[in-house]
Amino acid sequence: MAARTRTYAVVGLAVVAAVTAGCSGSGSSSGSTASPAPTESNPPGDIPDNQVYVAYRPAGGSFTGFTVKVPEGWARTDQGGATVFTDKLNTVKITAVSASRRPTTGSVTSTVVPQLRSQVPKFAAAKVSEVTRRSGPVVLLTYQGDSAKDPVTGKVVRDAFERYAFHRAGHEVDLTLSGPVKADNVDPWRIVSDSFGWR
Repeated sequence: MAARTRTYAVVGLAVVAAVTAGCSGSGSSSGSTASPAPTESNPPGDIPDNQVYVAYRPAGGSFTGFTVKVPEGWARTDQGGATVFTDKLNTVKITAVSASRRPTTGSVTSTVVPQLRSQVPKFAAAKVSEVTRRSGPVVLLTYQGDSAKDPVTGKVVRDAFERYAFHRAGHEVDLTLSGPVKADNVDPWRIVSDSFGWR
């Protein structure tokens, strides 16, 4: 009787093993023929490729003779003499001032850089150059700095800045574009800076 019991047990184990092998085999087979589609997502601060841009023309202030495209739907605020457009982690800041002399790489290095160094937390990686946009030659200052602490999360973001100094007939318009250092906003910032024009 004991021998028969052992025989039944061995047969039962063999059946279980066969079933298990069959299940695992079918699972690996189906996994090789179908894979889940990758999830698309933008890194924090990336401006979407389908972003729409609209023309901004100042309606008041000391100087209104220019236009520039800004991302549609961004929140607008006036901060002193500057107009600021923001969305999440990105910012477009426009400042118009009187300036008898055209800015140069030397004047921006000796005047603007020290000012920003005292104003921007952890200011670093400053580079001044002259570049060409559709409106003509312009002085570009790139740098990095920490954002203000988020009042809700308490987090601080490391930002990259592009500051363009446009000048004509005694007027200077400074266009500052900023967003997280790891965001890929080369094309959006080129659209904005290329759209600047005098009128």
